[in-house]
Amino acid sequence: MAKHLFISDLHLAPERPDIIQLFIQFMQHQAAQAESLYILGDLVEYWLGDDDTAEGLNEVFDAMKQQSDKGLKLYLMHGNRDFLMGETLAQRVGCQLIHEPYIAELNNTPVLLMHGDILCTDDLRYQELRLMLRNPAWQEDFLSRPLDERQQMAMALRKQSQQEIQDKDADIMDVNTAAVNNAFIENNVSLMIHGHTHRPAIHTLDINSKPVKRIVLGDWYSQGSVLEFNSPTDFELKSFS
Repeated sequence: MAKHLFISDLHLAPERPDIIQLFIQFMQHQAAQAESLYILGDLVEYWLGDDDTAEGLNEVFDAMKQQSDKGLKLYLMHGNRDFLMGETLAQRVGCQLIHEPYIAELNNTPVLLMHGDILCTDDLRYQELRLMLRNPAWQEDFLSRPLDERQQMAMALRKQSQQEIQDKDADIMDVNTAAVNNAFIENNVSLMIHGHTHRPAIHTLDINSKPVKRIVLGDWYSQGSVLEFNSPTDFELKSFS
């Protein structure tokens, strides 16, 4: 039976070379043995557009392209940090860009894939910011600016976000129950996989008298985290160093 891998929230950046090397090893070993790899957002700490020089990250992209060329099906979803990744980068790494909500047919089972931030509806300030950043007009204006100006703007937004996170109750930044239930109902699935919250877990729920599962992927700040999926009854959420 085909093995599918799911990861998210790697936040790869040059200042974290140990995690970059961990990801490269992951691509060369675990990913090389799978049929497909789904990256559900925030592959990198931030992305300024496909003309980004990607300083310190080209080794990452080379590792992805190498496995893609060998037959690995590679899928990349936007997160809240790398939503400006486009088709130029997708071709560079040999992946297919997918957009949430995305339903993947895995071993004859429909699985709902999301980054997960859109489920955090209690965080009103974040949702307002997300709406602005995902607006095509805002993105067109941002991408028209010189790269160094975009860098300054990204750093300012990042600093603002870090400050706001410190002032927020942790529960506000988690998913909203009603939003989760609606996602299951609207997409008519019994299995959901997402990241963003950095709270890896497998939740078993009952929606409209129907058992469903929500799998939350872990982040890669201090270790690796991957979901190995063979079937709806044969999967494992793992961490590794």
